[in-house]
Amino acid sequence: MPDNKFCPCDNNKQYSNCCEPFLLHKKAPQTAEQLMRSRYSAYVLGEIDYLINTTHLSTRKNHQRKDIENWSKETNWQGLEIIQSTDSIVEFIAKFEGKNNSIETHHEKSRFVQENGQWFYLDGEFFN
Repeated sequence: MPDNKFCPCDNNKQYSNCCEPFLLHKKAPQTAEQLMRSRYSAYVLGEIDYLINTTHLSTRKNHQRKDIENWSKETNWQGLEIIQSTDSIVEFIAKFEGKNNSIETHHEKSRFVQENGQWFYLDGEFFN
């Protein structure tokens, strides 16, 4: 993605100054929200390894690589809205184009955990 493009996570920043350093492993997210935003960008950009590697080991077995890859590639992502963010919980709505070209939403309250200075996605409560 060119440097002059806005980041897919809808943070009103250029990709190079937002999620790109995380996805390229040049920098680690410092907050749960930064990790959540970078994971959304990873879904948009098809960065499956990043999604797997940022899922906590205790719950990684619940997420099949092929399912993640299919959802990432088969979904036309339309935007991210952060509803609420605390130290370890981020509630968000991800919009995507569904069947029949309708806009659908994925509403989740995600839990994150930090270990050895690195943030991981633990699990989430889904509302739709």
